[in-house]
Formats: sequence, structure tokens, C-alpha cells
Amino acid sequence: MDLNADLGEGFGIWRLGDDEALLGLITSANVACGFHGGDPSTMRRVCAAAAERDVAIGAQVGYRDLAGFGRRHIAYGFAELRDEVTYQLGALDAFCRVARVRVRYLKPHGALYHAASTDEAQAAALVAAVNDYDHELPVLCAPGSMLAQLATGAGLRVVAEGFADRGYLPTGALVPRSAPGALVTDPEQVAARAVRMATERTVVAVDGSVVPCQVESICLHGDTPGAVRCAELVRAALVEAGVTLTAFA
Repeated sequence: MDLNADLGEGFGIWRLGDDEALLGLITSANVACGFHGGDPSTMRRVCAAAAERDVAIGAQVGYRDLAGFGRRHIAYGFAELRDEVTYQLGALDAFCRVARVRVRYLKPHGALYHAASTDEAQAAALVAAVNDYDHELPVLCAPGSMLAQLATGAGLRVVAEGFADRGYLPTGALVPRSAPGALVTDPEQVAARAVRMATERTVVAVDGSVVPCQVESICLHGDTPGAVRCAELVRAALVEAGVTLTAFA
């Protein structure tokens, strides 16, 4: 099982989360590319630190929305979104090259992640950007989503992702961040959910129902309170359960 986290989401003098600590616990790093968070110096720092720890680096691409942290929907046209995603891929790839590694996958962030789960045009723009840039790049996204379907149809590798620290609806979709139960903040509960995802391939939804969760990667949000403690417990619980942690890319 892969364990990923969102990193490099600070900007300028503002730091968000503990990138260094999380890099010692995860196998894949979703690095912000400067649109929803991050900046050139942050990208360089995180890519170098990830390379030192042999952590796979993925481009976490988002809407051009620093003020809203990429969590506000933007109605992009196909070509504009395709090109902005390509731009972000290239920016992160430059700092990966400096660190003598490469971008290993793409993952959309925030509102773009959710939009690409159901919006065919926005999902198609992401697929087009990956196809144009590097057809070998896997796409990390929600299983069964529109993005997963289009990426598979285009011959791209799709890696299904689950969220140990987010609430699920009975449909298998994530609870909107504006609704009760969106975040799971108890580290022990987060760890138990991660183990269930990895061993039973299911997750308990907010209404108590059991939902299938066939995933290859488990995400922990680096910006949530207690993220490092959650990651420590999740990693320890997975190892104790006999789960081998390794990057998918």
C-alpha cells in the first residue's frame, strides 16, 4: 500500500504543515505546484527533501486560487484548464530535475479533485494535459470517478485513492468539507480506518454503512491539525497489520 500526503502547501513566509516530518513517514508526496499553494522556493525545498528520502514526488495540480487554497470551484474552459495543468506539471518537473529525480504521477487538488470526479470537461482537460506531457504518468484519483474512467479510456494508468482522514457518504463519495463529518481528526480512528482500507478494502460511511474502498494509495492531509501524529499512528498500524508500504510509482 502507498501512503501519500499533500506537501509544500505553504507560500512565501507562511508554512502549512510539517513537510519534513511527514516525509519521514510517507511513501509518496503530492507537492503543490504554485497555484493553490506552494511557490518556487517551497517546491525546490520539498523536492530536494523528498529525493533524499526516496519518496516519490507527484504533481498536485489545482485551480489558480491561492486565496481560496484551491477549494473553490472555478468554471474553466477545457483548453485553459489543460494548459494550466500542463504549466504546473512543468514547474514541478523543473525542481525535480534539479533534485535529480522526476515527477512520478499527477493528482488534482481540492475543488479540482472533486470537479474532475463528475465533470467530464474538467476531467478531460486533466487527461489531455497528462497525455501531452507524459503518457507514462499515473493519475491518482477517486476510484470510479469520471477522471478515472477517462484516464483509463486514454490508456493512462489510474491509481485509486482512499482518504483515512475524510468522511465518506454511502455513495462512496467524500463528505463535502462544509458538511458535518467531513474530517476525521482522532488519530486512533484515522489509523483504524487506514488499516481497514488496506486489509478489508472497505470504509465505514458517516451513516454507519460499509462502503467498498478498493484503493492502492491512502491519503493523509498535511494541513489538518495533528497531521504528523496521524501519519505516525497510520504507518505503525499498517506495518503492525502486515501491510507493506511502498510507492506505487
